[in-house]
Amino acid sequence: MGATGRDTATRIAALRAAIERHNHRYYVLDDPEITDASYDSLMRELQELEAAHPELASADSPTRRVGSAPAGAFFPVRHRVPMLSLQNAFTEEELGDFDERIRRLLDSEAPLPFVLEPKLDGLAVEAVYVEGRFASGSTRGDGVTGEEIGANLRTVRSLPLRLRPDGPLTPPAYLEVRGEVIMRTRDFARLNREREEAGAPPFANPRNAAAGALRQLDPRVSASRPLAIVCYGIGDCPGFAPASETETLEALRSWGLPVVPLVERAVGIAAAAAYYRRLDAGRDELPFEIDGVVVKVDDIASQERLGSVSRSPRWAVAVKFPPRSARTTLRAVEFSVGRTGVVTPVAIMAPVRIGGVEVERATLHNEDEIRRKDIRVGDTVIVTRAGDVIPAVQEVVPSLRTGSELPIVFPPRCPSCRALINREAGQAAWRCTSLACPARLRETIRHFASRRALDIEGLGEKLIDQLVDRGLVNSVADLYRLTTEDLLPLERLAEKSAGKLIAAIGRSRSTSLSRLIYALGIPHVGEQVARVLAAHAGTFEALASAGEDELTGLRGVGPEIAASVTAFFRQPENRRIVAALRENGVHAAPETADPSAGSAPLGGRSFVFTGVMNSLTREQAQALVTRAGGRSLSSVSRATSYVVVGSDPGAKALQAEKLGVPRLTESEFLALLKQKGVS
Repeated sequence: MGATGRDTATRIAALRAAIERHNHRYYVLDDPEITDASYDSLMRELQELEAAHPELASADSPTRRVGSAPAGAFFPVRHRVPMLSLQNAFTEEELGDFDERIRRLLDSEAPLPFVLEPKLDGLAVEAVYVEGRFASGSTRGDGVTGEEIGANLRTVRSLPLRLRPDGPLTPPAYLEVRGEVIMRTRDFARLNREREEAGAPPFANPRNAAAGALRQLDPRVSASRPLAIVCYGIGDCPGFAPASETETLEALRSWGLPVVPLVERAVGIAAAAAYYRRLDAGRDELPFEIDGVVVKVDDIASQERLGSVSRSPRWAVAVKFPPRSARTTLRAVEFSVGRTGVVTPVAIMAPVRIGGVEVERATLHNEDEIRRKDIRVGDTVIVTRAGDVIPAVQEVVPSLRTGSELPIVFPPRCPSCRALINREAGQAAWRCTSLACPARLRETIRHFASRRALDIEGLGEKLIDQLVDRGLVNSVADLYRLTTEDLLPLERLAEKSAGKLIAAIGRSRSTSLSRLIYALGIPHVGEQVARVLAAHAGTFEALASAGEDELTGLRGVGPEIAASVTAFFRQPENRRIVAALRENGVHAAPETADPSAGSAPLGGRSFVFTGVMNSLTREQAQALVTRAGGRSLSSVSRATSYVVVGSDPGAKALQAEKLGVPRLTESEFLALLKQKGVS
């Protein structure tokens, strides 16, 4: 390897170490050192270097967390050491019974030392490390046999792909770690908001969302969910013999594994009961869902003497909290508008206390959820606070209906701006599509100015808030009327930075048609669809006057997208803002050619990938194709140029053979790229 190769390898190693360090600080310590943008920059640099130098790829690179090829099915894995479930207790009296029982079995009158942990509500898993590297993962299953989910577990960013070699304890040659995959409440709330805004049904609680993400055959789905893991124990680990649970947790920490939080060691069952009461009282302030506490005998020798019964250890118990739900009356329904224009129904209820908090508002999610649960104004309802910032109506009590209950009807116009609202076919959400809607203005501006849209450098969220709050910007077109004098009174904006922002806004006046289309935030129109629309229409005026039939059938544009585009341009307020953009000097250069065609190295060629690639990830391969002017498709047709077949391919390889589509091995694909000068 030459000097340049050594420099590249050194840089790749440094990037991997830095990204994993930042992952640990963000996902485990909740103490990030750098901004999201800086983190993304490091990840992009690593992805580009690995794509250009596939010989330097590594199975434990952080780029491998993005998800690999879908699996055909989960296969069973037998645990070397059974993953036992815990016996439950539901009161402090039952906790006292547990203490008396184990002290009798141990013939001990002295108070026992316990390790106390919150019982996190997630999915129990086992992660296996061989020579310090993550090797595989599985669910608990029935305790004896679980399902192999290693590809999915790899996507959980708080799980290290390599154990710390420089900690106080040397990592063992073989280690089975037991833990719980969870979703933090703030991440769960954000995920549900995004699903509702996309017209998808919300998840019932964080546990369902986490468990569902890990049991996807496509690991890319797991990678898209904000999962975290906390570790609490060890299965098989030859040569490691801790004397206590406390030592076990210290060892896990020293190897860089995220350990269950809020752990305490206490002597005597009275201290355990006090811990239970304290966590129950403060559970609403915790950043994750817990449904009880776990009480374990700390001494390993005592654990071995106590043994287990059936599939539960005698030396531990889970003490469950009382449920957090209550019955009340739904008095009325209000409709709120989210930052992306989604209209959400909110139940107004007779005040009721749930978990020590008075509740009188609860989300009804969307129209489909209302119909599915048959919720009506005047109903007696069960409300729960599990896993969401805003409580949710879980179900109605039909037996208490009087006949005076009224159906819930969505308003015809946006509650914020009075524009017509629209529910597209196949979508659960009603949405306001006016660019000038005050409720969604901040998000509209943020998207418009983002790097992949008009790329207005320096226009961040805090500045956008000030511009909107002070009435300086009431639509994206108003950005182009701003002056340096307008900006100077704003907080943390000196004359030099104000001048830079005005200059950045000025530069964004000249852009491409596809970027401007994407910047407008038309529902379902991403970057690729924007490029297709721009190439077809050529000018903004032609796109604005195009009909659904004309757009339907373009590559990647189906009836749903075509309807969304035409509905957007039918909105008078949107047409007014587009006209104002032109009046303020925003110019979109015409596009007359398909960006995937022409003289690009892979122009006009399409690729489908199947199976697992060894020297680079599927995402890296797709990025190389796209960068060289080709197209990466998800399904095989007679028009497909090549199907690239990795190890353990799926049905796409057979489909290619059936249709007569040329197939390439991974090495043949890399040779083609080299021949075309793609790197």
